Amino acid sequence: MDKETILKSLTCKDNNKAYGKLLEYEKISEESNELYPFFDEFLNMTKNKKSFIRVRGFRLVCSLAKWDKDNKIDKNIDDILFVFDDDKATNIRQCLSSLNKVLPYKKNLYQKIYNKLILVDLLKYKESMRDLIKSDIEMIISNIK
Repeated sequence: MDKETILKSLTCKDNNKAYGKLLEYEKISEESNELYPFFDEFLNMTKNKKSFIRVRGFRLVCSLAKWDKDNKIDKNIDDILFVFDDDKATNIRQCLSSLNKVLPYKKNLYQKIYNKLILVDLLKYKESMRDLIKSDIEMIISNIK
């Protein structure tokens, strides 16, 4: 796999295809470090102006936590956690779910993660989503403790 092919597949206009590739790359990352050389590209995706691309980047960064021998997550944690300022509730929920992949491998980041999660402004989300997001956050915090 080359960088250009991976990035095109994750950012293509066909959302279904891009999401399918995301799932494929997450599965690959569960089993091997094959995609770790592309970590920086995934990290850059977390800064994209399009929220669905930011979420894909975040999910892939999280899926690479167990292979992060260079501590790139540690060095970029503040930028990575910025995704939790997103205004879209579904994005926050996806990212909270993916954050669980980081916890077993990055115990040294628990305090930073905790500090960010307790500051998530639930009031900016629709009332119907607030309890779900709050529950997701509480689950992660309980996993941290």
